Amino acid sequence: MKYVIMFTSTPELDAAVPPERAQEVYGRIYQWFQTNSEQITDGGAELHPVSTATTVKHGADGPVVVDGPFSEAKEVVGGFSVIDMPDLDAAIALVKTWPSLELPGVAIEIRPMVDDYSQFEQ
Repeated sequence: MKYVIMFTSTPELDAAVPPERAQEVYGRIYQWFQTNSEQITDGGAELHPVSTATTVKHGADGPVVVDGPFSEAKEVVGGFSVIDMPDLDAAIALVKTWPSLELPGVAIEIRPMVDDYSQFEQ
């Protein structure tokens, strides 16, 4: 099954982590991608800061474009990848090895992807 893993943190994390520590963690993240390349079907990407976001959402007269993120959570998605794992337990085991999980405020959401759209047919 394919899962999207979304790497999240809080805006305060950047200010709390010294640059040399961040560089060390980024090096370990690069190694993590190398080590787990067989399970990663789409390397995904790191995202630009949330301040660069544009959101299109429902409006009374049709879609409305607004600056900034739509999410109202304190956490922000910083990047994503797609992994192909036999089940959720295997996905969790892989994600638990993500290097920056040792930093406060970092979390990874694991979400299964829809692979059979026939369930939506009417």
